[in-house]
Amino acid sequence: MIEAIGLSKRYGDTVAVDDLSFTVPPGQVTGFLGPNGSGKSTTMRMILGLDAPTTGSVTVGGRPYTGYRRPLFEVGALLEARAVHGGRSARDHLRCLALSNGIGRARVEQVLDQVGLRAVADRRVGGFSLGMGQRLGIAAALLGDPPVLMFDEPVNGLDPEGVLWIRTLLRALAAEGRTVFLSSHLMSEMALTADRLVVIGRGRLLAQTSVADFVGSGTGSFVRVRTSGRDALAALLTAQGASVVAEGPDTLKVTGVSGDAVGELARVNHLGLQELSTHQVSLEERYMELTAQTVDYRTADAALAAAPN
Repeated sequence: MIEAIGLSKRYGDTVAVDDLSFTVPPGQVTGFLGPNGSGKSTTMRMILGLDAPTTGSVTVGGRPYTGYRRPLFEVGALLEARAVHGGRSARDHLRCLALSNGIGRARVEQVLDQVGLRAVADRRVGGFSLGMGQRLGIAAALLGDPPVLMFDEPVNGLDPEGVLWIRTLLRALAAEGRTVFLSSHLMSEMALTADRLVVIGRGRLLAQTSVADFVGSGTGSFVRVRTSGRDALAALLTAQGASVVAEGPDTLKVTGVSGDAVGELARVNHLGLQELSTHQVSLEERYMELTAQTVDYRTADAALAAAPN
């Protein structure tokens, strides 16, 4: 698990991260979202001890990352795929990392196979394509077979086959009970890969929830339910904070709760349903809605579109 408590980072008068608290639990893929300049990279660097927080703390597995003697066994991370010596081969790069943490050479060969770089393992990294560099970075993250994995934009430069591969890999790692923390600007991929989301804007937490609940909370999302117990269900939903509008003698339009929650509430109260349908905005639409006022860099057209009428 990753846990940040009151995490802040200042660079002079600039506040990059502002009193940020969140958790990344094991067994799920947690997506990390935010506009450019929102503090995502700074936060990841603080998790790995590359930047010291101004205030607050962050732990991995209950300890600061810098407290581990052999950190590759605890956390695997890909923050910058090009942060390698271009004159080394892929195999030698991984062997150097392995040696620093007491990892055997056999494990190097395993991860080369796992990421599909066996055929080019002896080529110099400086000649690698962007996609090959990403695969090498992922191999380095997997080297110590760690319980916690962090990836910053891991699908950059990958072709469609590579994108599918990394998506499948991340979900498989989470299914094994590992903590997987993933940053990406590709909303379509995040919708297919992540179970949970941590969303920040201008260094502050905007949301920390499941993907389903995040999308379901959008203003364009609603649940339509038809039942002979319309009034009783409406009262129950209103009591739980949902917004309910009658659309006929037996139909309700509900916002603020998920379709599963509506169905469960009806079941435990013995209210039969004739229809239960969910109409949702996309993850991208919900994300744009939430972060509209925290974007620091936008085109003139986008600024006009975001301006209040």
